[in-house]
Amino acid sequence: MDKPFSGKLALVTGASRGIGAATAEALGAAGAHVILTARTSGGLEEVEERIHAAGGSATIAPLDLAENDSIARLAEAIGGRWQALDILVLNAAMLGTLAPVPAIDAKEFARLLTLNIMAQQQLIAAFDPMLRASAAGRVIGLTSTVAQAPRAYWGAYGASKAALETLLLAYAEEVGKISPIRVAVVNPGATATAMRQKAYPGEDQTTLRSPATVGAALVELIAQDFETGLRTRIEG
Repeated sequence: MDKPFSGKLALVTGASRGIGAATAEALGAAGAHVILTARTSGGLEEVEERIHAAGGSATIAPLDLAENDSIARLAEAIGGRWQALDILVLNAAMLGTLAPVPAIDAKEFARLLTLNIMAQQQLIAAFDPMLRASAAGRVIGLTSTVAQAPRAYWGAYGASKAALETLLLAYAEEVGKISPIRVAVVNPGATATAMRQKAYPGEDQTTLRSPATVGAALVELIAQDFETGLRTRIEG
């Protein structure tokens, strides 16, 4: 089928650029109506325009996931228009400053944990009823190599991703036998993104895989009836 997700609803966080934008565009090309969230409305509008130009459909929802009631307001707005959410892609994350553990700034660390883990739990909680209402709900969380292989100076970001993996895999265990929801933790590997460039400013990004490659691989995974609790890495 050219449009395997026709009639499906997807929500992608961090969708204004990079992997989030590419995944949203791939989902739109596959027939899903994609709700795009990020803090920057300009970037979201550009992604929305590209989805529409390719024959897809999308809705933008500019918001800061770290704000107190932003996720609740988003869930209320989406739930008021649609009955089920078929695909939730948890992509939004903050890198923070790479620093030795004793030198981690407490205020920045709190912001990082708020976005990278607390907001992710709130998204799952807010959209769990709509995911359960789907005939084949899919939750995809983006992780990093440093979640499983700690690296010097990456303690803050790595800790947040390790916590996210635990959270998602626990949710997978909770819903796997009582609903059709499938949960996967995906490591995209080295990808040419702004976050990667911030972490490795001297790296030649032309040697890395593109966000479009990752987005296509994620959509291919979502289309499969994979076993819930899957932890995988995108290769190639």
